[in-house]
Amino acid sequence: MMKIFVSSVQKEFQNERKAIKSFVEGDALLRRFFEVFLFEDLPASDRRADNVYLDEVDRSDIYVGIFGANYGLKNSQSLSPVELEFNQATDRGKTRLIFIKDINDKTKHPKMLSLIQRAGQQLIRRRFTGVPGLTAALYASLVEHLERAGSLRTRPFDASPCPDTSLSDIDNERVLWFLGQAKRERQFALSGSTPAVDVLAHLNLLYHEQPTHAAILLFGSNPQRFLPTSEIKCMHFHGGEVSKPIPSYQIYKGRIFELVDQAVDFVMAKLARSVGTRAKGPRAPVEYEVPREAVAEAIVNAVAHRDYAGNASVQVMLFNDRLEVWNPGELPPPLTPERLRAPHASIPRNPLIADPLFLAHYVEKAGSGTLDMITLCRRANLPEPEFRQDGGQFVQTIWRNWFTQKRMDDLALSDRQKKAIAHLRQYGRITTKDYMMVASIAERTALRDFEELVTKEILEKVGTTGRSAHYVFKRQTRHKPVKPAKRTEARPRLLRRGKR
Repeated sequence: MMKIFVSSVQKEFQNERKAIKSFVEGDALLRRFFEVFLFEDLPASDRRADNVYLDEVDRSDIYVGIFGANYGLKNSQSLSPVELEFNQATDRGKTRLIFIKDINDKTKHPKMLSLIQRAGQQLIRRRFTGVPGLTAALYASLVEHLERAGSLRTRPFDASPCPDTSLSDIDNERVLWFLGQAKRERQFALSGSTPAVDVLAHLNLLYHEQPTHAAILLFGSNPQRFLPTSEIKCMHFHGGEVSKPIPSYQIYKGRIFELVDQAVDFVMAKLARSVGTRAKGPRAPVEYEVPREAVAEAIVNAVAHRDYAGNASVQVMLFNDRLEVWNPGELPPPLTPERLRAPHASIPRNPLIADPLFLAHYVEKAGSGTLDMITLCRRANLPEPEFRQDGGQFVQTIWRNWFTQKRMDDLALSDRQKKAIAHLRQYGRITTKDYMMVASIAERTALRDFEELVTKEILEKVGTTGRSAHYVFKRQTRHKPVKPAKRTEARPRLLRRGKR
């Protein structure tokens, strides 16, 4: 097991240090070969701190330096721990991986700027703008280290070369689009005139000048020619279950950015929406029954974290009461569906795909996607999204506001019961005591109304007695995705090029 020593100003890079450790420990490949040392993990000890961290540099196999704006506390020789650690790693001949936070050099401490320049004279440095960029760059560097050491004979899917491809299969216009988007959204370091091959190299998307799978999926002229199941299947059902014939069925092809845009547009075009007035501006606001940002987050999650090595595609299925997004693959340990509902580390299955998606602002900060979905649905007075593992598929469910005025009229609900529905929309649950207060009714009436709502399969009771007993909206039966057709060709047939 190789030890990684992470060197940085601890206060400035507290989140990045924790993210590196979580990333390495959570990645199925890296955790087989590496363990991460963080100075802050050590227990209290009667030893000088400078002796401890320099000893740990000696015991480590790889020095990872994260350099930013601050230099750190200086000793009697006016040297900070970061520079002392870099010097120690250099003197001991350790493998050094240096990552520079891409900020204005004018904000950097003069001694840090000098250290960055000195490191640049000795080795190749990488720049990053956020945690996803840092982990993606570190991932590529560690994989390369394993290959050079002979410890790794096969590369991860997104980092491995895409067979039968060359740079001629890259769409230069889409690379230029990405440069503009990344510059506007994340102040990307490369200029808009950077050649495509240099952009791919900067993003670690080349393997000996051949495009990787990630490069083809992100910027290929026709990704489905080489990776047929990278398409997205979108289906709209009028009821609450899968039924054939499917009223609306679209298969979208193209690059990842386009796939996300097309799938989101498919869903939003079929959701109920209301148009406001122009009282506050020249354009009337449009409000959808499900927040567009929540829909986009679910689809981006599926595309970024899916298993591309299998024969299944991402499936987006819109029912009358919910949106389900299915993607091939399982959550990487230690993540579970329950842990996705609390702050958690970002452990991308395909980090070389996730990083460009972050730079283009298709995803936000690391580990926040599912939490953002929950927050957005709460604000829209919708039930919280659900996450579950269904065999080899990961499923995200966003619930629609299907208790419309028309549906309540069809169900012949009383005005009191409609108040219960309104309370549930806002708080996600309702107790007998809540209902008695909301509707100003006696307990016997409240229980009778609840019994009727349960009989009509509108509500279901959680718990039996006591304070924990409450009612929530009844969920309809979950359904399996449509199985992909088996491919019998010796080689995938050439598919038409996706729309731009």
